[in-house]
Amino acid sequence: MEPTKIQIIEKVSGYVKGHFQSNDTKLFIYHNLEHTEDVVKAAAKIAENYSLTEEDYDALLVAAWFHDSGCWGRTELKDHENRSAKLAEDFLTQEGASINFISKVKSAIKSTKMPQNPNGLVEEILCDADLFHLGSEDYYDRSLKLWEEFIQMKVFDIDILSWLKSNLIFLGKHKYHTEYCRQNLIAGKQKNMADLVQKIEEMEADKPKKKKNKKNKGPERGIETLFRTTSRNHLELSSIADNKANIMISVNSIILTIIVSVLLRKLEEFPNYIIPTVMLLSTSLITMVFAILATRPNISSGKVTREAIDKKESNLLYFGNFHEMKLEEYQYGMKKMMEDADFLYGSMTKDIYYLGQVLGKKYKLLRKSYTVFMFGFIVSILAFVVASVFFPVDTY
Repeated sequence: MEPTKIQIIEKVSGYVKGHFQSNDTKLFIYHNLEHTEDVVKAAAKIAENYSLTEEDYDALLVAAWFHDSGCWGRTELKDHENRSAKLAEDFLTQEGASINFISKVKSAIKSTKMPQNPNGLVEEILCDADLFHLGSEDYYDRSLKLWEEFIQMKVFDIDILSWLKSNLIFLGKHKYHTEYCRQNLIAGKQKNMADLVQKIEEMEADKPKKKKNKKNKGPERGIETLFRTTSRNHLELSSIADNKANIMISVNSIILTIIVSVLLRKLEEFPNYIIPTVMLLSTSLITMVFAILATRPNISSGKVTREAIDKKESNLLYFGNFHEMKLEEYQYGMKKMMEDADFLYGSMTKDIYYLGQVLGKKYKLLRKSYTVFMFGFIVSILAFVVASVFFPVDTY
């Protein structure tokens, strides 16, 4: 007989805690019991937003408890995911778990190996839980712990400045797998990246200058990463806004279909519902208008003159500014931009600025759409209730 949900989770947590405490894990400043407990909490928090089956939820938490158990009694991190999966398999087999359940747990644990490649919701949640701290307030402290662990275990030998720069690149490339983390951790991750850039700049300013900076020195890698990541985050936020607008359009399309096909035909029999129906119809129409305006594309003239390029007044990074240009003119402009760091920085700054402007308009329209829908729907329902209670059909 397989163990119940409460039994298996309690047994696994007790087993893992006991082994972390009894094994020599002093080398693991980061991959320790504290990290494991945080991953378990993060996995449970993310899972609350999804409809997992009981077996999948159990497999997720068991995998979270075991995912770093391969570090027990070791002096290296290499291949610890496979060792963790084997330890989980041995424990679950002894506890009488099914082959299918064990397979899910092992697969989830192995998916946390970098670079992460999850397959399915359970693995996506565990991978995001393992890196949940990237968007949290204690990111920097955890990053330092991982650096100290790598130094102590002789994984590499780099100074703190190089470590922070590599972290900045990693944060720029990393993407969460679940919609919950994309919705709730992007802002935190952006703040952590901005803090890293500031710390890197402060450390570099404190370093003795052995050589004079070249006059036309190109932008630092950290700043380039900041620009790249900011642009990507703008686009991700735009995609989230479009998804929310599509939800409003879909929901109100269904409401309008019901009103037109069912409710309007019944108004002769129930004239007391005319005003509530008009209110609900107006709410859905106005909501859809704002949602459609939020997703409506806007394309500019698409042509930049050579004069504007020479004056550094153009932005060739946005397709709306060059889609009508000839190839030779576009190549001329891009060459000018790549030869001049100030021109390049200016264009990147303009691109991010105008992306933010578009994003601001989109979210304002989307907020109006949701506000109209929320209050209009409530008032319409109340109107139906009033019409039914105080103005029944038989009074006509």
